[in-house]
This record gives sequence, structure tokens and C-alpha cells, in this order.
Amino acid sequence: MTLTAQPEVGAAPAWQFFDASVAAVRRLGPSSVRLTLTGPELAGFGAAGCDQRFKLVLSRDDAGLLRLRDRGQDWYAEYCAMPDEQRPAIRTYTVRAVRPERAELDVDVVLHGVEDGHAGPAASWAAAAVPGDRITLLGPDRPGAGRPWGVEWAPPPAALTLLLAGDETAVPAVCAILESLGNRPRSVTALLEVPEAGDAMNVTLPAGATLHWLPRDGAARGSRLVPAVHAALCELGIASSPAAPPEDVGDELLWEVPDTDAASGCYAWLAGEAGVVKTLRRRLVGDLGVPRGSVAFMGYWRQGVAG
Repeated sequence: MTLTAQPEVGAAPAWQFFDASVAAVRRLGPSSVRLTLTGPELAGFGAAGCDQRFKLVLSRDDAGLLRLRDRGQDWYAEYCAMPDEQRPAIRTYTVRAVRPERAELDVDVVLHGVEDGHAGPAASWAAAAVPGDRITLLGPDRPGAGRPWGVEWAPPPAALTLLLAGDETAVPAVCAILESLGNRPRSVTALLEVPEAGDAMNVTLPAGATLHWLPRDGAARGSRLVPAVHAALCELGIASSPAAPPEDVGDELLWEVPDTDAASGCYAWLAGEAGVVKTLRRRLVGDLGVPRGSVAFMGYWRQGVAG
């Protein structure tokens, strides 16, 4: 089976920089914070699908950011050529909600490492953010759908059994997807592993959907999520007979999204820490015989690695 990109809808967007500032800060639980960003340029931000990715650009000084903006679509070559002391930190996040009519965008940031002083630049910035703080975003310049917009959620219309699963970094995407589903008859199961019970949130669920919060409470990452996904797939009937173990995906981030046409009546969307997602892939494809065309596997981040 060949896994290819989702078909583009219309012309691909140009990704551009958007200046914004913090309008509001809301602590969601012990482990995450929601920042509402605003600014006139955000009225043109290309809001697309529910799991849409964009980038926060955390510049050490205005000169570095201006160098990138001056290069337009060729900004990445300039970024790679910059000395470390001037290169902005760029981190990928998911749009939680966007209100173009108000030029506003919400982003939920997990505060990994803040308490013990090992936080990365985005978590450190978010933990200290107050209204009025400036920030730059990098995102599509017009609405659309598909991978050019940083959108992977694209279950086939025939999929009436859906499974969504991930860790705390996947919470914004999973919640946005659940809120978008409407009340079309189908079975929807969502599993979210979070650091502790206080990280659970109220989410508007469509008819036929269940959401299970799985607090680790100090246990190993993935220790709650992996067996829960295994059990859910067996219960939903997505798993079949055991298959040959899948090939090793190496040290690269696992990112495997099937064609819409390749999937069956069941569709699973799995995202989170790369090692856990890799374990899930081996369990699902190798042990349970789940068709690869029925599951999107996305390693959002890797434990101990910045970026």
C-alpha cells in the first residue's frame, strides 16, 4: 500500500509571518495554558482543518526576525544560515480555535519542564506570558484544506468508526476534532493521556462519542495510552489477525498518514511523543494486524530532543 499526501484543494498557500500580541492568558490545568493571540494581521490567517499546525517564532532580537521576513518564501535558507545566537527558536503548535472576524487565535501550550527549569523556549515564554507580550506566528496565508495547510485529519466519508488518541500535546487537536464532528451517526472513541487528573477538560462531544482521560500520575509516558488504544481497537473491531512486524522506522519522527481512499470504514488518528507513537505502530500493525491505511501515526515530538 502506498501512503501519499492528501489531495490539495485549490492552490497551495504561501506560509507567511503574522505579528500578534497576547490578548489573554488562561491556565487550563496543572500542565497547560491557553494563550489568546490577536493582531490585525491575524484576520488573514489561513484557518483550515481541526488539527492545523502553525509555528510560534520566538526571536532573540528583532534583527533576526526581520532577516527572515525580508526573505519572504525563502526564509528557511536564511534561518539555517543564521548564527546560533541570532537564530529565532521556531516551535510547532496546533490551532485550538481561530476567530478571523475578531483577528484572534487560541493556542494551548503544554508547560513541559517549567517547574524543574528544563523547559524549552516556547513553554518558558508561555508560562511567563502576560497580555501585551508580542509574538510572531508562521502560518498559511489563506483558508484551505490538506497537507499544504498543515492539516492531517481527513477520515474518509465512509468511516463510521473513529478512534482518536494521543498525549497532552495532542489534546488541542483531538478536542477541536471532537467539537467539529457534528451529530452524524457514528462511533467515536477518544483517548488522551495527560500528566495528572487535573489536566482533564470539559469538551463538547458529538452524539455517539466517548472521551477517556488517562492521567499518568507519575507513571511512564505511554503506560496508560498504549494498552488503552490496544483495548479500544479490539473492542471496535479494527484489529484483525496478527501480521508481520512492520519495518523499523529508525530515529526519524514517525509521520505516516494514509490516503483518504485507502482507508476503510474504520479510521484511527494517533499523535504524541515519537517513541510512544512508534510503540503504538508496532503494536497495531505488527501485533494486531491493523491495516496501515486505516491509521494516521504522527510523532509530534521526541522526549529529550528540542524542536
